Amino acid sequence: MPELIEPTMALRDSWLESSREWGSETQHGSGLHETDEVGTVKGFAAWIERLKSEGDETRELAPGRVPAAYWWIVDDGNYAGAITLRYRLNDKLLDGGGHIGYGIRPSARGRGLASWALGAVLDRARARGLERVLVTCDDDNLASARTIERNGGVLEDVRETWLGLTRRYWITL
Repeated sequence: MPELIEPTMALRDSWLESSREWGSETQHGSGLHETDEVGTVKGFAAWIERLKSEGDETRELAPGRVPAAYWWIVDDGNYAGAITLRYRLNDKLLDGGGHIGYGIRPSARGRGLASWALGAVLDRARARGLERVLVTCDDDNLASARTIERNGGVLEDVRETWLGLTRRYWITL
């Protein structure tokens, strides 16, 4: 059975395997920045610590960042993807990024993990007191659109954003 866990050094090898699968694709929901040096043990540990610290609403974050929680989707002991819950939106996220971002490694797709993880994070958003959340996906990502719709997403619009042509869905909690 899948589970959501905090990012951990214990799954570094599985995460690196997944990263090779992604290739040049963006790993949505992972919190990975171009400046993160995840190829070394020290850099990977620093990235994990940054992810954990971004959930602390008392800390000052880098410009443009908002407090967020990151979880790894683990299936049968292996890293299968990541999902993020942003506690609030800034203008950029309202336009295109949303409250929740997620990504499933290519070899784990098609098994319902994204839908399961989104449902689990919606429960966590509700527990935080959020009344509705914005979830977005690329306009041509029909699998993600179906995942969002299965979890109650109502399409507000499709617009050109900083991410490209983007579907914007609201989910009432």
